Amino acid sequence: MKIALIGYGAMGQLIETLAVAANHGIAERITDSESALSAAEMSAMLQEVDVAIDFSTAAAVRRNVEACLLASVPLVEGTTGWNSELADIEKAVLNREGSMVFGANFSVGVNLFYRISGFAAELFAKFPEYEVFIEEQHHSRKKDAPSGTALKLKEIVAAHIREDFGVTSTRAGNIPGTHRVGFDGAADQILLEHTARSREGFASGALLAAEWIVGKKGFYEFTDVMDEICQHRER
Repeated sequence: MKIALIGYGAMGQLIETLAVAANHGIAERITDSESALSAAEMSAMLQEVDVAIDFSTAAAVRRNVEACLLASVPLVEGTTGWNSELADIEKAVLNREGSMVFGANFSVGVNLFYRISGFAAELFAKFPEYEVFIEEQHHSRKKDAPSGTALKLKEIVAAHIREDFGVTSTRAGNIPGTHRVGFDGAADQILLEHTARSREGFASGALLAAEWIVGKKGFYEFTDVMDEICQHRER
């Protein structure tokens, strides 16, 4: 599989390391310094690739999607902070029969955490004496708050618990990505927590999504990829 990396920071470099170890090739590296490229110019750079993986910036997502549509290249979109454009981008991908996987978090562990949190919320919905809360912490360099992962957790939990509840965010120092879903009652508290030890979980999930999307058409969330993998492993 020939991969184009859009954004060649820490995540792009880690994906390259994992991709090469898995016998994939990196056909193109589009760095942040090339953000002035037009969609048409970028499209010309993508003609010989099988899939593109984007970990660049939220401001560049629409341009990157357009470039991949022009080149008929599937896109794995790992950048966060572009939720306001989600509906428009989904419409563009579907209308032009493109291929895209996006996710608030590509960590396999986080996506299993989503499932655990959803199941817990379904149980606690039967016991309204418990109140739910979500907390997230990240290093001070992370720009978006709440994180995309926290917003996804809120969406999952809110599908079962209708009462309004908040999400608190902390940005400080070098805190690793940490997300908690808690259920607090008068007598006790139940706390679910996921803490990222490294970026490798995100990179391996993005590579998994890239392998999955090649040959498919449509607009998918990474949870769709995980659903299919879990169903396959249950057989």
